[in-house]
Amino acid sequence: MSTPTVDNESEIVTADGIPLRISIKRAERKRKIRAFGLIFPLFLFVLLFFVFPIVKLGLVSIDNSIVPDILVHSVVAIEEWDGNGLPPESVYAAMAKDLVEGKKNRTIGKVAKRLNFEKSGYRQLLISSARKSKRLNAPFKDALIQANKKWGEPAYWQILARENSPITFSYFFAALDLGINADGSIYMQPEEQSIYIEIFARTLVISAQVTIACLLLGFPIAYLMANLPARTSNLLIILVLLPFWISLLVRTTAWIVLLQDQGLINQTLQLIGVIDEPLGLIRNRIGVVVAMTHILLPFMTLPLFSVMKGINPSLMRAASSMGANPVQAFFQVYLPLTVAGIGAGGLLVFILSVGYYITPALVGGPQDIMASQLIDVQMNKQLNWNMASAIGVILLGITMVLFAIYNRLVGIDRMKLG
Repeated sequence: MSTPTVDNESEIVTADGIPLRISIKRAERKRKIRAFGLIFPLFLFVLLFFVFPIVKLGLVSIDNSIVPDILVHSVVAIEEWDGNGLPPESVYAAMAKDLVEGKKNRTIGKVAKRLNFEKSGYRQLLISSARKSKRLNAPFKDALIQANKKWGEPAYWQILARENSPITFSYFFAALDLGINADGSIYMQPEEQSIYIEIFARTLVISAQVTIACLLLGFPIAYLMANLPARTSNLLIILVLLPFWISLLVRTTAWIVLLQDQGLINQTLQLIGVIDEPLGLIRNRIGVVVAMTHILLPFMTLPLFSVMKGINPSLMRAASSMGANPVQAFFQVYLPLTVAGIGAGGLLVFILSVGYYITPALVGGPQDIMASQLIDVQMNKQLNWNMASAIGVILLGITMVLFAIYNRLVGIDRMKLG
């Protein structure tokens, strides 16, 4: 071990002649490097499998590069158009050139699908015109309109003028049931065409119902786990953790067997004479809430248990000694101390419910479609990754808002306790 010494200038140095302050800085630097080395694998994992996918999700949701990359000449020429009437001959000539190149490169179908998302009929317009593109001659305005009368409608050109940038927010507007007029103003879609807002609201309602159900069931279980003798409490903990050892798909399938018309629950109720006909317990909201509550119940119970375990039992006895009855002591002393656990469990269950897919897809019906199922439809059936990404970003935004509200409430609660 080095023994500090004092040099001629009265600066403390170590036995090897290095000033003590420099030696301390070096030791501190080594400690930080060692600590960073320990967390670097976790940091890299979070970066690659959490941060990067979220960033990629956001970029895909606003990506519109397919339009300027394929309709190269048209997006440049149309910038000079003021948006009134029909564009000039130069724009029609540029479109004719892009149609020829798009057919040659077999890329016209991609941009046709993209613009058809903005206005129905655009796909047929571009593909049919591309087939006739080699026969188009100047003046191209008359030739294109003759090939397809839609080229004489300003609406199609206005959409191209609006979507000529590599970045677009059209997917977010569509995911919020908003439309864009020719002049760029935003409007709400008619009620018969609005589906996304309703599904987002349904997702939040179902998540809230599952959260409340988990709280009502999980609170007494956590209370028993925290106050029963250790042997009994450990048995309850094992039973709570048991669902984690069973596949999610198996648990969901088990509920299908139990809840169906000829399932165990309906057959039992009919056998004992409670009902004459099977109850509708599946392919509806009841089945979704019941199955999701069972699956997510441990996520509510365990945070509650961790908080309740730290509550001193003597507080309830002290409240009773001061004249409070058991109900008053529970609501005025015990329950406020469990707010942090209720908040943590509720937030965890709610966020997991918002993004749930397998259980609602298998147990729910057409009236119980959730946002996660919309993402699946856009990705696997519509092959519209941009729209799926936009819906995912909106769900992420909802999650972040909920977390911010929870963090704010917990902060206020801690200040009051302090």
